[in-house]
Amino acid sequence: MTATLPETTAALDPTALFADATPCACSDCAAGTGHADLLARLATAPGGRTAVVAADRVLTFGELRAEAAAVAARLTALGIGPESVVALCLPRGAGLATALIGTLTAGAAYLPVDPALPAERRAHLLADSGADLVVVQDADASAAARTGTRTLTLAELTDRGTAPGAVPAAPYRPVPVTADTLAYVIYTSGSTGRPKGVEIGRGAASLLLAELEGIGAATGEGRRVGWNASPSFDASVQQWVRLCRGDTLVMIDEETRRDPALLAAFVDAHGLTDLDITPSHADPLLDLLTTDGGPRPLTLLIGGEAIGPALWDRLAAAHASGLLRALNVYGPTECTVDATAGWIDRPGQPHIGTALPGLSMRLLDDRLAPVAPGETGELYLAGPRVARGYRNRPALTAERFVADPASDAATGARAYRTGDRCRLLPDGRLAYLGRADGQVKLRGHRIELPEIEAALTRQDGVAEAAVVLGEDAAGNPALLAYHRGGDAGVLRTALAATLPAYMLPSAFVAVERFATTPSGKLDRAALPTRAETPAPAGAAPAGGPGLTGPAEELIARVWTQVLGAASIGPDDNFFKLGGHSLLAIKLVSRVRAELSVALPVKAVYAHPRLRDLAAHIEELTAARDA
Repeated sequence: MTATLPETTAALDPTALFADATPCACSDCAAGTGHADLLARLATAPGGRTAVVAADRVLTFGELRAEAAAVAARLTALGIGPESVVALCLPRGAGLATALIGTLTAGAAYLPVDPALPAERRAHLLADSGADLVVVQDADASAAARTGTRTLTLAELTDRGTAPGAVPAAPYRPVPVTADTLAYVIYTSGSTGRPKGVEIGRGAASLLLAELEGIGAATGEGRRVGWNASPSFDASVQQWVRLCRGDTLVMIDEETRRDPALLAAFVDAHGLTDLDITPSHADPLLDLLTTDGGPRPLTLLIGGEAIGPALWDRLAAAHASGLLRALNVYGPTECTVDATAGWIDRPGQPHIGTALPGLSMRLLDDRLAPVAPGETGELYLAGPRVARGYRNRPALTAERFVADPASDAATGARAYRTGDRCRLLPDGRLAYLGRADGQVKLRGHRIELPEIEAALTRQDGVAEAAVVLGEDAAGNPALLAYHRGGDAGVLRTALAATLPAYMLPSAFVAVERFATTPSGKLDRAALPTRAETPAPAGAAPAGGPGLTGPAEELIARVWTQVLGAASIGPDDNFFKLGGHSLLAIKLVSRVRAELSVALPVKAVYAHPRLRDLAAHIEELTAARDA
């Protein structure tokens, strides 16, 4: 299939670049086997309709197209075109949307690099991808400087002729693209100890949007879609492609994302109709949602991890009441975000629905033979939305992207080995049964445990390490790191400088030796999957020594319950004790319940030390009483 951008020789002015855009007329599209390039669809959105709502700016579709045209002209002047990779190291905002659409307009691909990542990891993504250019918010480009990558600030990229060195308005001809032209590269956790970049083509991204529309997940005009995911995660693709059908994209800031109360208020205030969210964050949000957001019920697209039976039934009840619609979506990055989908419209056994039209599913055994109906097999996915492969990793690509067992070998069709175990239910839907390898999902994030283990063994003094997904001392899902050699505090600090926050273990447990199997390999089954924190003799369960005042004692007691720690002192740090965003939500909920104080989640991040948080709560209490 060839999806060609419109050609024009008009000067670069408001929307000349898009003026003659028409849907793709190739034979594949005419036969219903493909879909027009996303930018051809974007051209049809009314110019005066709101396209992007962000804290810094609001853009209409006319303004978005004009700015994207300027970005494309600037990139083309720098030699950027098809198969070039532009790294976007930008926060969620109007500038990110402009840079992303402008990069695609130039025929190039974008690489999202979250500015919140540690500098070392950002530098690795730039170097490993071979990015041709990196766009940053301001002049601070230390990660890019370490790799020698050419750098532009967002202001330089979007300038249309006023600044020295800017590209003036001039005739501009968009570069034709095909369905196989690279659209984006997104990095995922790597089983070999380093992250790997997944390459997705333009046609696959276009088909994703068409298929979401086909199942009723993106229908009707005037929808308002929350951009909730980090640009570095593929769920963000599902959100920004909605621009191309004329929906309004509403940027959700970090503080709002991690605070259920703020998020619920945001949904109402902005009249969101669509929100992508993980089960972990959907659960505390449910009780806070109201029907005040607009005439249509909110559509929740829930993915990133398995939904438990209790949450499934709550979502089904919310659906029945008319509060919302919930769609369970599943899919690896290697298959363009969503591979299967199922509406949560009735209580019962959770499922991940059926395969979307752009993919075919196979449940196979170890010999690549189909399993019998009702039996468990590994899920393979085939079809036009399967990724091109891993960037600069031919061996790994060959290992995970295999010849499709259900197709004629002469066609060269490929299937992706997901590593996920599934079972076909009697009604034709899929039940998800977990992983068959070392990959786990935690709070919506895909994590390869060997990557964390490799980071641990690179530290001085660590002879051996193993990481498992288990429970912390309070019973919450958590990563537990076992290490032979090395100091736990030093290791936590070292890993925080190299790994994203979601990959940091909640507990570091030193061991004298690891149990082994009869063949001499590490026996992972022998590792405890629950972190226990034994109480020292005479320690009071409510907290440790040095606590002063009722506020500190209360916070220590709540921390003890939330974190599962046996003894907590005034100088302990919530996050160094294993706290994370969901535990911060639980902490805030307990404080509100016991003290009737509206403590925002951001306060836990601003005051992670117990004594500081207690003092802040005392200030809030005094202000409330006054």
